[in-house]
Amino acid sequence: MHKSGPIAVFDSGYGGLTVLHDLLQAFPEYDFIYYGDNARAPYGNRSFDVVYKYTLEAVMKLFKMGAPLVILACNTASAKALRSIQQLDLPLMDPALRVLGVIRPCVEELGDMSASGSVGVLGTLGTVLSDSYPLEIKKLYPQLKVTQEACPMWVPLVENGEMDSDGARFFVKKNLDQLFKKAPETDTIILGCTHYPLLLPVIKLFIPEHVKVLSQGPIVANSLKDYLNRHPAMNQSLSRGAEVKFYTTEYPERFNESASLFLGRPVSAIHVETGH
Repeated sequence: MHKSGPIAVFDSGYGGLTVLHDLLQAFPEYDFIYYGDNARAPYGNRSFDVVYKYTLEAVMKLFKMGAPLVILACNTASAKALRSIQQLDLPLMDPALRVLGVIRPCVEELGDMSASGSVGVLGTLGTVLSDSYPLEIKKLYPQLKVTQEACPMWVPLVENGEMDSDGARFFVKKNLDQLFKKAPETDTIILGCTHYPLLLPVIKLFIPEHVKVLSQGPIVANSLKDYLNRHPAMNQSLSRGAEVKFYTTEYPERFNESASLFLGRPVSAIHVETGH
């Protein structure tokens, strides 16, 4: 019988905190660990092999910390590492352990949201180049047309607290204009990066009113509720003490400052080394 443990949330940077925020609201009594590989962020422009290596290191570290369930709250890690970890690594570890991503739940949510049949995906260069969203959407909704737009400046803007700046408005407008130029009929947009919800007020300035925007935090929280209902053994193995611990590979002081902005509450992180 396994000792119960926390739900772990992993991201290369701070974006996963937007997912953690919604998970804490949905599961207030559960224990959580948040682990940010901030010293090596961002993952968006790194190769598949490097993202897989870094993500696997983080997953193994979180399992050692006692977490039976790890959520990759990072689109790049979900795109470039999740499948390999699920298929190649987990079978060699404890069969009770699980790693989940953020792309599939978001795609499942699409359903018949789009009246025009045209969906836009905004993401980092790594997520866009991986084609993870178009491939996943094709499996579930082959009738939808998917147009992607890489937004390389959006994460740095968020991580530097520039969400309300002229620079944010310039780059958000530029990328949205490019998306709508390629597919003017787009009526549903997926924010394919967990940083992007913090730019939502700016995004809404530059899209038509009828366009729906899917943000990952609430979707992942609902998806996890459904997952735990269907997997009662996993649910039983999760500890409940309403405790949240934060770990970062960066200087904790820097992490605490930025993380507090993302979560709207004080954060005190513990420093961990990169690697196993």
